[in-house]
Amino acid sequence: MQGNVSGKHASPHRGSSVEFAEYRKYVPGDDLRRLDWRAFGRTDRYYVKEFEADTNLRCCVILDTSGSMAFASKGNTPKIEYARSIAGTLAYLATQQGDAVGVACAADKVIQNIPPRRSPAHLKVILDTLENAKPKGETQLPAILHEVAETVRQRALVVVISDFFSDPDELRSCFEHLRFRKHDVVAFHLLDAQELAFEFQRPVRFIDMEGGPSIFADPTDITDRYHRALQEYLEAMRKLTIETGVDYHRVVTQESYEQPLMRCLIGRTRSRGVR
Repeated sequence: MQGNVSGKHASPHRGSSVEFAEYRKYVPGDDLRRLDWRAFGRTDRYYVKEFEADTNLRCCVILDTSGSMAFASKGNTPKIEYARSIAGTLAYLATQQGDAVGVACAADKVIQNIPPRRSPAHLKVILDTLENAKPKGETQLPAILHEVAETVRQRALVVVISDFFSDPDELRSCFEHLRFRKHDVVAFHLLDAQELAFEFQRPVRFIDMEGGPSIFADPTDITDRYHRALQEYLEAMRKLTIETGVDYHRVVTQESYEQPLMRCLIGRTRSRGVR
């Protein structure tokens, strides 16, 4: 991670620490106190010890607040509530570690943007913003992610929490843009159990929660086609996130939000050696 202050994350730069990183050959101007005289005695060459530097993390949470995030089947948590829980928990964890965290609420545009800061008082601002976020409007997530890639100058952890009702090809482009700008990207893909099962027993009217036309249909006529289209979409999402290096987590909102968070954090710890 790259940051301006000392923190708990391994830095791409070398610095002063108690944890040894590697040797390198001495060059004029290096601090003589870092010379390894034992290595000189064995090899008759000058080597300098380098150590791991720790620094702070910048975390930018992108919360989808488009109309579809209000959806919830009977007895389940609305997607927006679930997303708030994930975003708020991540903000709390980052603040406890002394990391800078910010949040952007986005639908057809960025509705509200709280830049990353490190102060504990900043956490209250973020939590208040999450609490007041209302799902409304169309999804323009790809355009917003392109904007984030250009406006967040320094490398950051970009966490996107959405139902990703966008063309996978457009999402591929914005994910590649974020990765090109050296951002680490985590995607929480929220799905309601009813969206996966599509269990309807009688003709029903389907209403577009983002303002499009409603459709009246008999489920027996469209269920097979729906499941084929859904599987193609989910496979496209899985494939594009693998190819673009995005840390992707598909989440069914029936499960407790602690579970996908735990899978994400433990998986990143094991794969990247983060302490």
